[in-house]
Amino acid sequence: MLLQTNPSINIDDIKINFDSEGLWILNIAIAIIMFGVALGIRIDDFKHLFKNSKIVFVGVLSQFILLPAATFLAILIIEPHPSFALGMIMIAACPGGNVSNFFSKMAGGNSALSVSLTAFATLICIFMTPFNLQFWGSMYEPTNEILKTVELNWVDLLKLVSLILGIPLISGMVIKHYRSEIAINIEKILKPVSMIVFIILICVALSQNLDIFTSYIHHVLFLVIFHNIFAFILGFYTAKSFGLNNQDCKTISMETGIQNGGLGLLLIFGFFDGLGGMALLAAFWGIWDVFSGMALATFWGRKKNK
Repeated sequence: MLLQTNPSINIDDIKINFDSEGLWILNIAIAIIMFGVALGIRIDDFKHLFKNSKIVFVGVLSQFILLPAATFLAILIIEPHPSFALGMIMIAACPGGNVSNFFSKMAGGNSALSVSLTAFATLICIFMTPFNLQFWGSMYEPTNEILKTVELNWVDLLKLVSLILGIPLISGMVIKHYRSEIAINIEKILKPVSMIVFIILICVALSQNLDIFTSYIHHVLFLVIFHNIFAFILGFYTAKSFGLNNQDCKTISMETGIQNGGLGLLLIFGFFDGLGGMALLAAFWGIWDVFSGMALATFWGRKKNK
């Protein structure tokens, strides 16, 4: 992973080059993580989820409609660098991160709801992620210019998201349905190992560009922290406004605030040639939301115990 930069050029001209071997490892890591999550999902979970259509509606509304729209409004107000702005839109367009399930459980949220919403969000993100990225990105002129230069191919984007999220999700659920005991045994090993591999991969990639990361991190520090905290608040109070109980509100908050930064990075490397501002923002998001999610889950968990 090499970063081509020059102090005299704009941050939007910086390009991060991720070698093909690293890109394949990132692909495989995300697919395996999704497969591990799917091994814990039963078809009955969807049946229970759709019995309460309000929860499904609130989850989709918060994550795939309100968050991208609110992100767009924030961009109009803040006016960040174009590639940072597109990075924010990319993150908002991604489905929830898989660690949201763990944090929901820690926070005293509805664990079954969290897993079910993650699965459902993964299915609809195959269409919603490309749509939100293209729609909101084209609405803001500076990011629209970037979209024009990369010639984003919807079909290729759909194929990639389906391959690394859709297929592992369906495969894991099929194994869970027909070979439940095997699924449980595999899940115990697969989930922690795949998460460790993914974290190591991100850390190695960042360590190879440590000087660049420390030089430019101040540009995205405020944007990521603000965006992430705002997403948590948006999810919680959206659920609250629809009369959901506190347990479900925590879950919707986690599903909205913990976004799949790994998928965002993969799409940035695959379709935007590792555009520096986008990659920097997505990489820091992937690290930051683990810490923020852990902090929020710990706070809510202790509050529940008291």
